[in-house]
Amino acid sequence: MSERDHPAILVENLTKTFDGFVAVDHINLRVFRGEIFGFLGPNGSGKTTTIRMLLGLIPPTEGRALVLGYDVTREAEAIRQRAGYMSQRFSLYEDLTVRENLNFFGRMYGVPRPLLRQRRQAILEMAGLVGREHELTRNLSGGWRQRLALGAALLHDPDILFLDEPTAGVDPLSRRRFWDLLYTFTEQGKTIFVTTHYMDEAENCHRLSFIHNGRIVASGSPAEIKATQMKGHVLEVDVDHPDRALRALKGQPEFDEVALYGRRLHVVAEHVGELEPLVRQRLEAAGVQVRAMLVIPPSLEDVFVARIR
Repeated sequence: MSERDHPAILVENLTKTFDGFVAVDHINLRVFRGEIFGFLGPNGSGKTTTIRMLLGLIPPTEGRALVLGYDVTREAEAIRQRAGYMSQRFSLYEDLTVRENLNFFGRMYGVPRPLLRQRRQAILEMAGLVGREHELTRNLSGGWRQRLALGAALLHDPDILFLDEPTAGVDPLSRRRFWDLLYTFTEQGKTIFVTTHYMDEAENCHRLSFIHNGRIVASGSPAEIKATQMKGHVLEVDVDHPDRALRALKGQPEFDEVALYGRRLHVVAEHVGELEPLVRQRLEAAGVQVRAMLVIPPSLEDVFVARIR
């Protein structure tokens, strides 16, 4: 059998309720070994709850999930031994040094002392922290803290990494370097399950799922999602008064979605090119000057906004 017959993560009708509130609603996922799988959704959509179930930290209410072939309900400890987890807050101790943090997490994961020394040095080199071992973690910038937290999650050499909004609040250059590291890990055969709200990062994933109000609303590769989840292309409109333009077009029945992207307007509709005269007419009637209009393929952000509205 191929690796696709034995996925790293298999989720079937996974559901979690809290006092009657449905946080995750009968979702189905299949994550293949050695891929970066992106899990996208707005705050409160169920992303973190799903990760916590997959790590065996909270039990599902219904359904089942296997991680590396282990059942999340009955074999949670086996999963945690082979999984690394980097939370939204990096889970570092600010009053410890870089070295002390790595030693602490290494002992927590049960890494033998001689092996811990080797892996600690490898992680310092990977993270670019050689020479800063004795610096307090609180003094590190966001990018350095991010790489240190990733290193801590790797100390026990896990087969799968769960990364929950790992680049939130980190500058663009540090985000780019972080994703370069993730590609290196997949080349080593590791599987990565990552949540993010940055659409440019989502483009770097091999496959994605969008979750909204606890339900999966789209799945596939970035190219597949853009090709199948939009009724038509996007009309990008450059105008002199974007806010006024948005008010003039928002909610009109001819358009599936109208949203601002920077200072430009994105109008989504089936056969949107045929609606250019109508768009121009309504904008000019609202006193908006149209500088340019161009039909473009949808971005992941276009799809995301359209699917969760």
